[in-house]
Amino acid sequence: MKIELKKFGEMLISRPAGREAFLAMSAYLIKDLDKNAEIKIDFNGVKVLTPSWADEVITKLAEKFKNIKLLNTNNKSVQATLRTLKKYSGLKFISTPSISCKDSQ
Repeated sequence: MKIELKKFGEMLISRPAGREAFLAMSAYLIKDLDKNAEIKIDFNGVKVLTPSWADEVITKLAEKFKNIKLLNTNNKSVQATLRTLKKYSGLKFISTPSISCKDSQ
């Protein structure tokens, strides 16, 4: 499953908007997927990503699914936010152009 974050906007900036995005994904995109399904999160077209939005979406997806791949993470805002998530959420991120993450548990 590939999730194109640009469909939620170019500027992903608030916790309430992130919560709403995750609920939409849960209702329509990921509701019947197995926890071992590969989830590709594509950041192409995202100009601004804040830790609060990402925590509501990326962290929750990584808690729900074991095989998360992050694509097109070259944007400085995306990179800074992913570093923040790595530091505070307990998730492990591998720093490559297509970053992979796994739940640290």
